[in-house]
Amino acid sequence: MSNVKKIVLVTAKHLPQHKYFENIAKELANELNMELEILEEDYVFVNTYGEKDEFGLAWLPQLFAVMHNNVVKPILTKLPISERTLEFDIEKAKRIAKEALGLPVH
Repeated sequence: MSNVKKIVLVTAKHLPQHKYFENIAKELANELNMELEILEEDYVFVNTYGEKDEFGLAWLPQLFAVMHNNVVKPILTKLPISERTLEFDIEKAKRIAKEALGLPVH
């Protein structure tokens, strides 16, 4: 885990997913004792490092890890939907982010 320098959230406060991504980012940064940088509508960053749609455009929010070698890695780009409730599955989102970082998931 020592190869992660910081967590970066690229978001837009007006989007419905913002609060979920922000909470997950803060929780993850706190758990890892890691710096969290929140970038508001930084489309250059997200288009450079994030996932894109079929038209080559990135969406917000997306969560990234900046590694010590300065490689930027997307760790959560979409919120999963619970098949049972059809609502955002926040616990699964946290597991996805942790797995992307190579952390143990309980």
